[in-house]
Amino acid sequence: MKDPNRVLLTGNEAIARGAYEAGVTVCSAYPGTPSTEIFENLAQYKDVLYAEWAPNEKVAAEVAYGACIANSRSLTAMKHVGLNVAADLVFTAAYNGVGAGFVLVSADDPDMHSSQNEQDNRRYAQFAKIPLIEPSDSQECKDFMKEAYAISERFEIPVLFRVTTRISHSKSLVSLGEREEQTPARYVRNIPKYNCAPGFARQHHPLLEEKLKQLEAYANTSPLNTMELNGSKVGVISASVAYQYAKEVFPADTSFLKLGFSWPLPMDLIRDFASKVEKLYIVEELEPFMEEQIKAAGIACIGKSAIPNLFELNPEVVRHGVFGEESETAQLDVKMVARPPALCPGCPHRSSFYILRKLKVPVNGDIGCYTLGVAPPLNVIDTCGCMGAGIGVAHGAAISGDTERHVAVIGDSTFFHTGIPALLNVAYNQSNVITIIMDNRITGMTGHQENPGTGATLQGKETIHLDLETLVRSLGIEKVKTVDAYAVKEIETTLKTWMKEDGPAVLITREECALLPTARKRWMPLGVDQEKCIGCGICLRTGCPALIKSDVLHKKNGRPLTRIDPLLCTGCEICAQVCPQDAILFRKQILAEQEAQAGV
Repeated sequence: MKDPNRVLLTGNEAIARGAYEAGVTVCSAYPGTPSTEIFENLAQYKDVLYAEWAPNEKVAAEVAYGACIANSRSLTAMKHVGLNVAADLVFTAAYNGVGAGFVLVSADDPDMHSSQNEQDNRRYAQFAKIPLIEPSDSQECKDFMKEAYAISERFEIPVLFRVTTRISHSKSLVSLGEREEQTPARYVRNIPKYNCAPGFARQHHPLLEEKLKQLEAYANTSPLNTMELNGSKVGVISASVAYQYAKEVFPADTSFLKLGFSWPLPMDLIRDFASKVEKLYIVEELEPFMEEQIKAAGIACIGKSAIPNLFELNPEVVRHGVFGEESETAQLDVKMVARPPALCPGCPHRSSFYILRKLKVPVNGDIGCYTLGVAPPLNVIDTCGCMGAGIGVAHGAAISGDTERHVAVIGDSTFFHTGIPALLNVAYNQSNVITIIMDNRITGMTGHQENPGTGATLQGKETIHLDLETLVRSLGIEKVKTVDAYAVKEIETTLKTWMKEDGPAVLITREECALLPTARKRWMPLGVDQEKCIGCGICLRTGCPALIKSDVLHKKNGRPLTRIDPLLCTGCEICAQVCPQDAILFRKQILAEQEAQAGV
């Protein structure tokens, strides 16, 4: 009989469950792969906890920290680069300490599945002087969350809870528990503790250093660190998903020290383990975080000389690095279909990129769906940095003396995240930057999360619907226009006009993401009049996956005619607008033909 309390969960689902069982009451985050699903799952517990999407990670961390000061257990979560945004608050919170438990989940992304780098955020724990917890499967994701809150409250310190993509998205069995309700203590003002003015901060730092000594002592006895003695020849120290890979690769007589509480490192425990084996390996993903410290303590070990610090580990990489062996793999006589990254069919960003390519202007971007404007055949994103960077980079280029008119592109959610201060800087310094805010009415790339422009919260509550044009004008920019994102000609005319003028300008292209349920209801595949099509390929320059070269050749020039895949086409009409031969039928033409065929 199936046990209802034993279920298959991803690491992210288990983290959400662990926060619930730990009695967390306030949760704030910004979506970012691979962390997003933590909060999408927390939202289901709206009867007992509050969960929100914040405009960015710094704000999210501040909200969670404020809640812990008010003596409510709190959680914030973000992908690894998000911690860069929140770092200012985290470092200060370490000095000040906490009230109730405060846990920050950092979801790292080795191999950059959906990220601009593969930074190892274990370094942040060491840098900020806060304890580090690392689960190795979904059960530990749930259980270790509860322990993280206990540690946070016992030592009055924020706790960094680090997972990686494989932990976040892989499933394993989890035994569920009951929620442990916490009774928040009354908020008590404590100016010396929660104030980081230099006079107070100087008092906080020695206290923090003492906490670290206590934390290391605790780490040596923590139940999160376990020793598995199977033999004296070889020992492995590992943590997180790297432990799972090492267990799979090393022989059965290998001893293991699995670290769940991985900073401060339990050095006494490590020395004891090292003394029990002849050869010691450190198997860790990305940076030699543990290896450096263990070697500095005078303990001989093998680490990055065998295990690479690039990309994601897997059993094959570990096996090759340690034993020099190649895994046997089956060779299949199957050719994989090439699927290069591209904007989705019907994407409202496509028209802007098509025009920008046509205008041959420098384009500065950042992180979001619109980053795919760099892909062929559009090829229009010249720079891509961190979130919100496109506007700042464009401003920097403009004031450097570059005579070309720079264009910055940014999505609506990213604009709320970090675009507003950058645009304010453009307005304040009156640089010749044209900013295109691509408003697709949702946080698109991370899977359709709400934001301040959508009119709804994470937990489904109706709220303000922030108007972008009003916001932009309030920054002091006078040249502002909102257009339909599918209106190709209007976008082109507006940009051409502004290219001849000086001063900041903002074009807001508005149309909901084609994958939203409300947009899907309007999908209608278009068609090609093959009598008019001359195979010029101009429509193909939009980069829409629904447009394909057919096997039918033009009778005179021999070029392949265009056809439209009805399974992919949404009917956005961008291709119909750019076709010089009027060979692609508009929606109204399709409907008219259908009515005629039906005899209406």
